[in-house]
Amino acid sequence: MLIADDHVCSRRGLKALLATSPEVELVGDAADGREAVRLVEEHQPDVVLMDAKMPVMDGLEATRIIKECYPDCRVIVLTISASYQADAVAAGADAFLSKADSPQHLLKTVLMLGRRRAAQG
Repeated sequence: MLIADDHVCSRRGLKALLATSPEVELVGDAADGREAVRLVEEHQPDVVLMDAKMPVMDGLEATRIIKECYPDCRVIVLTISASYQADAVAAGADAFLSKADSPQHLLKTVLMLGRRRAAQG
């Protein structure tokens, strides 16, 4: 699992949530889309939790690149604004979640997509 979010507090919160599940192994975290793409190339995680709006390269462009180069990698776009949903789907995101969704819903989605990837691999 890889987390990409430009807000340190968001990354910390997501790490704490994901640490509650023994099924999730965090391989890294990125502060922008370019770093996320580099870390996916380096670690090839099963799932990326990607913020849509980030500096340097936004999460939607990073999602496009990741899905083109690593189509089996699952990308969950996570953002505060539902206005990004259509763009996330167009970029190839496997799921779209709002930061207002419950932590349990987020964790359930991460686990479901991770298991689906493991079953295919």
